[in-house]
Amino acid sequence: MARTIFPFTAIVDQQTMKRALILNAVNPLIGGVLIRGERGTAKSTAARALAALLPEIDVVADCIYRCDPHNPETMCDSCRERLAQGETLPVGRAVTRMVELPVSATEDRVVGTLDIEHALKTGEKRFEPGILAAANRGLLYVDEVNLLDDHVVDLLLDSAAMGVNYVEREGISFSHPARFILVGTMNPEEGELRPQLLDRFALCVEIKGLTEPRERMEVLERRIQFDADPEGFRAEWEPRERKLSEDIARARVLLPRVRYDDTDLYTIAQLTAAMKVDGHRADIVILKTAIANAAFSGRDHITDEDILLAAELALPHRMKRQPFQDEEIRFEELKAKLEKVQAEAMAQQDASRLDAEADVKKKTR
Repeated sequence: MARTIFPFTAIVDQQTMKRALILNAVNPLIGGVLIRGERGTAKSTAARALAALLPEIDVVADCIYRCDPHNPETMCDSCRERLAQGETLPVGRAVTRMVELPVSATEDRVVGTLDIEHALKTGEKRFEPGILAAANRGLLYVDEVNLLDDHVVDLLLDSAAMGVNYVEREGISFSHPARFILVGTMNPEEGELRPQLLDRFALCVEIKGLTEPRERMEVLERRIQFDADPEGFRAEWEPRERKLSEDIARARVLLPRVRYDDTDLYTIAQLTAAMKVDGHRADIVILKTAIANAAFSGRDHITDEDILLAAELALPHRMKRQPFQDEEIRFEELKAKLEKVQAEAMAQQDASRLDAEADVKKKTR
């Protein structure tokens, strides 16, 4: 009998964490979310609850990778070959799968293995799928990600960013789609991730226990109700769960149509430059996240608010910090910074325009 999952929409507060998870559900290629926080702050509960509310998906019914039958570009080699040969692929419906990665997982267990002996004897590639194959088009959850081997974390992040898993053994290579929502959770008290790995998580949320007595009481009441009658509690929250699931599905459809222009790109570049962020990964992540937020909000274009919200999720773990400096960046701080750099840019544009007009006057004399 399947275990009843605590509803996502019933989690008290923690709005930033929930929004980061939802946006990765809208667009898994954002590159995953890392949730850092003390024990007992609903990190694992939120990850499992997200998987439970994700909408059902169309799959190629007999494909082990559960390929999307409507998108040949994301199919595995086998499904593409069958299409090329004129075969009609069988279509089925499936729930979004959640796969949990154990801390003890090895590289072969994660990426899968090639049967080298079979390949040498027959000349045919035979691939034994791993966890990344099972997670394709689903949610991959890694608890205590900071305790994983660094190389395994690298593999997860590579696949999350590219949407493909590449396996190479003894000169033989194989690849398959690996598009999944990556959710990692950790307690910083048990050790930190190396900065290089931390930077590769697209979004990062720092959560803390609620301090308001009324909110803590609400957490307690909901948990007691759930433990006493899991099915009844879930049924009570089902309308809100269904609406959120429908909103995510609608956002996925709208996502490819969301527009942005050069001004938006310049705004992102201004903001990351002003915050002195190394590299360009943050800029790309902010754009993807802003697009996802616009789609989830039902808009076909991004706004400054989308960019600011995305920056709040993408920048804190990439900032250079002094010892004992708080990592959290407030929305208001980002907004003030953005307004400042936009004002500076406008002043610079006005100065350039005045210089150009002065040059024109000189030439016409």
